[in-house]
Formats: sequence, C-alpha cells, structure tokens
Amino acid sequence: MKTAAIDYENNLYAQGFFNVGGMDEVGRGPLAGPVTACVVILPQNLQIQGVYDSKTLSSKKREELAGIIKESAIDYALGWADAALIDEINILQATYVAMSRALEGLNTPLDALLIDGLKGKWIPKKHCMFIKRGDSASHSIAAASILAKVARDALMQEWHSKYPQYGFDTNKGYGSVKHIEAIRTYGLCPLHRRSFLTKIIGAK
Repeated sequence: MKTAAIDYENNLYAQGFFNVGGMDEVGRGPLAGPVTACVVILPQNLQIQGVYDSKTLSSKKREELAGIIKESAIDYALGWADAALIDEINILQATYVAMSRALEGLNTPLDALLIDGLKGKWIPKKHCMFIKRGDSASHSIAAASILAKVARDALMQEWHSKYPQYGFDTNKGYGSVKHIEAIRTYGLCPLHRRSFLTKIIGAK
C-alpha cells in the first residue's frame, strides 16, 4: 500500500516552521457541482498508512482514511465554489476562491503551506511551496485530497436525491455518457456549469 512521504513537511520543520499545512482541490473537471478545496495541518512526524493521492484509492478506503485524518489532524477546513461562481469567474479563479475559503476556515494559524500544483498570487502566505503531483509526494497534501474528495462525493450523493435523472450518485458530476445523455434529455439543473456545456447543448 502506497503512503505519501513526509519529507517536504520535515524539511519545513527543520527550517523552524511549526504548523505546516497541505492543500489540494477536487472537482475542477466535472460538468456539475462545486470545486472543493481542503487544507490540513497534521502533527509533526505523523504518517498515516495508506494516505496517498485520493484518485488512486477506493471510495471505501477514502472514507476510512478520512475518519482517521480528521481524528488525527491539528486542524482542517474545507472551501467551496459552486457552479454559479465557476460560470461567473471561470474554473481557475473559482478554484482560487475555494482554496482561499478553506484557508479562512482554519482555527489554527499556518506557518507554512504545501500546495498541489496550482500557483497563484491569491495565496496569502509568504512561505508556500507548490509541488507537482503533490497529492502523491506530500503526506499533508494527500490527506487534504482525501478529505476534499470524500466531502465533495458526499455532497453529490445528497444532490442525487433531488436530481436522480443525472446519476450524480455514480458520476459525481463528471461527464459520463449517461450523464451527457441525461443533460440532452432533461436539460440542465442548477448544479450544472453552463460554461462547460456550450459544445454539448449550446447552453449559455
């Protein structure tokens, strides 16, 4: 079982930083639903077996690890940007908003932050490190990716009860063949990102 390393975190601790957070986001690509960000601060030297890129884990394993991460974390917070905001300011800027909201949700001051991939001037921290494929290279980023994925999947499961025709319980808003067929049959619901669908049904 793969487990993300704590080398990046340990390097920052060695430089004198205390509360080191990891941040990741999920849901940039779906046709429906929010983009979701999470930031996690784990205790120094903690390495939870199996915490790795959430995309490589089963739903059951993600949920199991999410419980352990929440119990173990010094602090964590989620941030969201819904479909309306994505359509208004574009997915990249909405992702930055979700990340900023996650940071604002923390109750513990951050000393340093590890972020998966996305660089941007929106980051309000001087001591940030952007790590390519960070969700498999940094333990705290991997933990954040798991919490974000579990939270977003749970929300899409809830929305399925209101809009069952789209199959959000299985596709989580992504563009599966059945989801696209449902859009063409039933049109759009408030969860859909209209800016993502112009080539499918000419939505504006």
